[in-house]
Amino acid sequence: MASTASRAWRTAVLVFFGLIWLLPVYLLVINASKSPQAYDSRQSWIPNGTDLISNMVEAWNLSNLGDSLTSTVIYSIVSPVIAVLVGAGAGFAIVALGLKHGFWWFVFIFGGTVFPLQMVLLPLFDGYSRTGLFDTQLGMILVYTAISIPFSAFVMRNFFTGIAHNVFEAAVVDGASSWRIFFRLYLPMASSALIAVFILQATFIWNDLLLGLTLSQSDNVRPIVTTLAGMQSTYGGAQLSTVLAAGILVSLPTVVLFLFTQKFFSRGLALGQY
Repeated sequence: MASTASRAWRTAVLVFFGLIWLLPVYLLVINASKSPQAYDSRQSWIPNGTDLISNMVEAWNLSNLGDSLTSTVIYSIVSPVIAVLVGAGAGFAIVALGLKHGFWWFVFIFGGTVFPLQMVLLPLFDGYSRTGLFDTQLGMILVYTAISIPFSAFVMRNFFTGIAHNVFEAAVVDGASSWRIFFRLYLPMASSALIAVFILQATFIWNDLLLGLTLSQSDNVRPIVTTLAGMQSTYGGAQLSTVLAAGILVSLPTVVLFLFTQKFFSRGLALGQY
């Protein structure tokens, strides 16, 4: 009886907090569904519109979201793929190969995440301007890859520590090279962790605003969230309901990505449990 009451209370608490979490989503959807002419901030809680699709179309045409979408898809795929491979290689070298001073190499790689991103924006902008990387897709791929590698190395190192070293020793005895062991044994066993890291980094890159504002300005280079932010500026010319509809449109790819990969994501969080 007590356990039943406990489960009921736990369910009620989870439902309560779930509803609180969904309140911003509710406000976003109902206000994005209102026509620009009918939008009234004093009635933001009242659903009285069905123009969500037309507002999305208006946002797409008004801000050239298509160009930014293409660039952001490239950034969100290429940079995380490179980052997870480099991070996996670093974790493999530290754990399996027994890299000399491996712990300090790990601290050096992961230590870059200690400092706030805002601290490096000015020197990063200056360096990009001097080297011709400013406002280029290559420059955005490089910076997104660089900031994704430390977390990837952190996760993959922790995952590889859960793999018995006997696996590596047995493969060496069988005559396999380090590269073959890495690509044919360790990477397949770490597939769930690789996917989990890829999802997290791809979502971060997709939602990035700060680096996009600092290092890009062209429609075909800047990330999609930066373009979305430009719609809200003084010169953007978009009504609030149109901007909110664009926000939903921009968020859909990451939601779909998580829904289709949540099984791998959940397995990847159990580090070392392959």
